[in-house]
Amino acid sequence: MKSNFHSIINSETPVLIDFYATWCGPCKSLAPILKQVKDEMGDAVKIVKIDVDKNQPLAAQYQVRGVPTMLLFKNGEQLWRQSGVLQKNDLINIIKQHSS
Repeated sequence: MKSNFHSIINSETPVLIDFYATWCGPCKSLAPILKQVKDEMGDAVKIVKIDVDKNQPLAAQYQVRGVPTMLLFKNGEQLWRQSGVLQKNDLINIIKQHSS
């Protein structure tokens, strides 16, 4: 996953990474919001979900201490990070703000 992860975040298209866990309640409420963001933004953003329990070294590398934690990358550079659930319009605004 690690080498594949680096090729994913090196995209010219903004990539929103969602570090989540299957047992996490807020993560479950974030999932449909991320789907709505993808439906509205289409190819303008890539959304990748990473299970912290199955990818502990990657979660540790990015110092993910709580879930959900979202990171936004473009061209391999981390542009934004936040833990917790955001609403669809807030996420879309953040992605647009950092991708222009």
